[in-house]
Amino acid sequence: MPGKNISATERTLGYLLRRPYETLQAQVYGQLAGRGFPDIRPAHSAVFRFIAPAGSRVSELAERAQMTKQSMSYLVEALAGGGYVTVGPDPEDGRAKRVRLTARGRAVSEALVALSRKVEAGFAARLPPGRMAALRDLLGELTEALEKEAAGAP
Repeated sequence: MPGKNISATERTLGYLLRRPYETLQAQVYGQLAGRGFPDIRPAHSAVFRFIAPAGSRVSELAERAQMTKQSMSYLVEALAGGGYVTVGPDPEDGRAKRVRLTARGRAVSEALVALSRKVEAGFAARLPPGRMAALRDLLGELTEALEKEAAGAP
C-alpha cells in the first residue's frame, strides 16, 4: 500500500504495540494539564515510571530507562525545579544523590495511572466484550516470561 512503511504494511508486533501506546500516551499527557500538571511531558515518564518508592539514584534511573546519566539528570533537574522530586544525599553512598518523589510528584504518578486506566477503558469500549481483558492477560503472561528470562530464571 502506498504511504505505509514496512512495519505498518507487515503489521509487525512492534507496529501493533506502538500504535495503541502512542495513542494512550497522547491522550494521557494531553489530559494531564487539566489535572494541574501542565509542565509534565512524556519524556518525564522515564523518571515516574522507574523511580522506586524509597527513591532512586540518577544512575539507576538512567539504566532502567536505557538513557544516559546526563539525559536523566536533565529530566530530574527539570522535575526538581517544578517541585515534583527532591535530590539529596544517598544514605547508602555519600558520593551519590538520591531522587525522591515529593507529594506533588506522587500526585502526578497517581494522575498518570488514573488517566491511563481511563484511556484503557476507552480502548476496551472499541473492542468486543472481554477482548481487552484477554489482551491484558496475554501481555501480562508475555511480560512475566520476559522478566523471568531477564532475571535468569528458567
